[in-house]
Amino acid sequence: MSEEQNPTVEEMEQDSAAAESASAEGSSDNLSELEQLQQKLEAAEAKAAEQLDLAVRAKAEMENIRRRAERDVQSAHKFALEGFVDSLIPALDSMEQGLAHEATNDESKAMKEGLELTLKMLLDALAKKQVEQLNPMGEVFNPEFHEAMSMQESPDHEPNTVMAVFQKGYTLNGRLIRPARVVVNKSKPTVNTKA
Repeated sequence: MSEEQNPTVEEMEQDSAAAESASAEGSSDNLSELEQLQQKLEAAEAKAAEQLDLAVRAKAEMENIRRRAERDVQSAHKFALEGFVDSLIPALDSMEQGLAHEATNDESKAMKEGLELTLKMLLDALAKKQVEQLNPMGEVFNPEFHEAMSMQESPDHEPNTVMAVFQKGYTLNGRLIRPARVVVNKSKPTVNTKA
């Protein structure tokens, strides 16, 4: 073998140094690429999390809208008769006022019976539609359902109880349409001094 074919130690050291230098440059390029990929991955994950959050919020909002619409429809069904019932109340009041008068002869007694039956049929029909008549006679005064027209003292009644009813009240599915107009006892309870 000739010297030209065999590399010298110097040449081998130079080649080794060049290879190490190239390897170091390649690994630094690989490191920079890896950092870029890591940053892109983090950005993509942040965007995906943001999009998921938006999707979850949109779904929750749609669910709220659906529930609200269902509630509105139920309420509309439940209270659709309110105006109609409100317009019937004066007729009911008139019938009850007519029934309050005493029948003096056979003809007026027959008319009164017919009026009582008509009123009962009408109240029964309204009850089927969840309309309730409030007749609080003898009950404790409740400002949510009763309207005090006056207050009087009476030893025969408990304090704060309804002594008389001017007009009966009405509710539809628990919602007040008209309060009962009443007279309330304002006397204080008697204190028993005997022991």
